[in-house]
Formats: sequence, structure tokens, C-alpha cells
Amino acid sequence: MPLIGGAGNPVGGSFTGPAEALEIVGDHAYAYSGKFEATTAAQTALEFTSGNYLFVGKIQMNAFLQVGNVSIRQGAAAISFNGVDVALICTANGNEAAPLQTSEDLIIPAYTEVKVLIYAEADDSDNFATVGMTGRIFRD
Repeated sequence: MPLIGGAGNPVGGSFTGPAEALEIVGDHAYAYSGKFEATTAAQTALEFTSGNYLFVGKIQMNAFLQVGNVSIRQGAAAISFNGVDVALICTANGNEAAPLQTSEDLIIPAYTEVKVLIYAEADDSDNFATVGMTGRIFRD
């Protein structure tokens, strides 16, 4: 389990499953949500408080997709810092105007509560989405 505040990965940088915090290895940082079933109800994909560093990177959402059948549901994510929405991203059916995955550049200040909520256009227990965040950290 990660240390409180994204203070590092106590298992030496090995991937141990969906992120409960921003994992830090050296000056690289990452968080992966694992998969979430399509539902119109808000689901928390990522939630953590940053530590004593500045995070510079991006977040990516992958569409609600049924693997093996390529059934796709539109989805959206709301990214908030300290309870204030700072970015909204959307995925859809895979054409140029509505990509299957979308990303947003992020700069997260020190000691910031980060929450990513995801939503689907419809309930569908066979469709799943994922969210990932990757970047670097900088300390004074």
C-alpha cells in the first residue's frame, strides 16, 4: 500500500494494482485506476493528496469498451483539485471528433487533494474504462 500523501512506493517501484495514491519512483510519478464498469453514477477512479513536490504530467482516460466485441460507450471524467473542477475530458465512439482515449496536461501543486470522477453515457456491465496519470515530480 502506498504511503500517505503519495510519499513513495514502499515495494521498490513494482506495480501492485490500482492506485490509492500517486506512486513515486525517483522523480517519476504514476497512478492507474484499474477498470471501472460503465455506469451513469459517478465513480471515483483516482483520489490522493500530493506531497511536497510539483507534479508535471498528464492524465489519460480510455473509453468504456467491451473487450472482444468492441462495443463502446461514451464516457467523461471530471478532475478536481481541492474540490474545484479544473478539467473535464470526454471519450466516445472512436472517430476524429470523439476519440476512444483522451488526455489532458496537468500541473499539480504541492499538498493538493486530487480526485478524478468518471461517468458513462449508459449503464452497461460489459463495458469498462480506465484512467492513468503519468509524469514527473520536482522538488525545491
